[in-house]
Amino acid sequence: MLTTHPFDDDHLKEECGVVGIYGVEEAATRCVLGLHALQHRGQEAAGIVSFDGSRFNAHRAQGYVADNFSQHSVVGKLTGHAAIGHTRYSTTGENSLRNVQPLFGDLHFGGFAVGHNGNLTNAQMVRQELVKRGSMFQSTSDTEVILHLMATHLRGSVIDRLINALHQVEGAYSLVCIAKDMVIGVRDPLGVRPLVLGKLGDGWMLASETCALDIVGADYVRDVEAGELIILDKRGVTSMKPFGAQPKRFCIFEYVYFARPDSVVDGKSVYESRKLIGAELAKEAPAGADVVIPVPDSGVPAALGYAAASGIPFEYGIIRNHYVGRTFIEPTDQIRHLGVKLKHNANRAYVAGKRIVLVDDSIVRGTTSKKIVEMMRNAGATEVHMRISSPPTAHPCFYGIDTPERKKLLAANYSVDEMRDFIGADSLAFISIDGLYRAVGLPARDSRRPQYCDACFTGDYPTALSDQEGGMVSAQLSLLAQPA
Repeated sequence: MLTTHPFDDDHLKEECGVVGIYGVEEAATRCVLGLHALQHRGQEAAGIVSFDGSRFNAHRAQGYVADNFSQHSVVGKLTGHAAIGHTRYSTTGENSLRNVQPLFGDLHFGGFAVGHNGNLTNAQMVRQELVKRGSMFQSTSDTEVILHLMATHLRGSVIDRLINALHQVEGAYSLVCIAKDMVIGVRDPLGVRPLVLGKLGDGWMLASETCALDIVGADYVRDVEAGELIILDKRGVTSMKPFGAQPKRFCIFEYVYFARPDSVVDGKSVYESRKLIGAELAKEAPAGADVVIPVPDSGVPAALGYAAASGIPFEYGIIRNHYVGRTFIEPTDQIRHLGVKLKHNANRAYVAGKRIVLVDDSIVRGTTSKKIVEMMRNAGATEVHMRISSPPTAHPCFYGIDTPERKKLLAANYSVDEMRDFIGADSLAFISIDGLYRAVGLPARDSRRPQYCDACFTGDYPTALSDQEGGMVSAQLSLLAQPA
């Protein structure tokens, strides 16, 4: 079948989204709504596990949240006052039901389920050791390592076992977990992935982003801190810091692209941050043009900022069709070529005869940008200048984002001038790494101690990459790397 995402296919894919609710009747129903708000973080599968005071209930399925949790016959079975949910995008390898989260296990102390946003960078090494000791894995997800580490640690409470397991893993994780009459949230010591705490009536809520709180009417309380573990139970909220303080390295790309524009991330409005990024980009890389055009939808806030700072009018020169599904018709060569217009089409009246500035969030392989530039020229643009609201993506991410191998990243193999020639633009410019830091409120990047995780731009990875450094990258990518 013909994919109708020819523009989206070349974007970095969002990781996953998690929701946890405690102390609210019909917790799973609210969990469904929260997952709807986080659908942008993963479109391949979704799952919910609830607890009703005596038993755990679960439903997991491939596809969109609305396709699998709209029927009362499904949600009505997920009874209880506590629930966790997960919406998933698999980065590589198998997309199958056995990898859909939350993952559940009947352990020595009782039932336990976990949903994970991020990626464990030593999961393959830990997995191999666990298999040697007799563990039998049911999925190819790195998240299952956590369950097995807890199962094989025979001392202490649920919390003790979870902490022990997390002390043995590396990488990025924001987790929501459910055990008997409690919901747990935890962020890795560097806080790479987001997680927030909200108040929902007499109960509590955890979510990847504040937009999930908004949809169910929960009040934002605060971000879960880097290295913090939060327990939601009948006593309320209990917080602990079991991992020791480390310099925070939150993923800066959340501001550029991943988070929803209406979310507040790490105390900053994502929408406002993207406008400020666009304004900084206009200062660093001005262009003589008649109109600023966003690449929808992710380029819109940055394009607004660019237009305001440059004084060049903003127009929707590309119109997106939001009602096209994932597949359409059997492809022939001709139909495949036309398929690019199924989801995006030039707004010719605002393009023809104009010098245009196209604003997008990133260039990965470059195939998307090439198609967009060609579309603008075919619509009559006299000049096409492309501006990117992130630095060149020259390194793969190992923390739960779908990036190609480095040899497939355009910026890893070509200079900016060569990239410009490849996409066919009259000029091409990216925001600088210091410009990106200025836009999110810092004077510049501290190269000795970076304030964010920016490894996809700089190659400065904040954690060990044990599986890759151990020569296991091919095994991990083909077998395991199913980041949450």
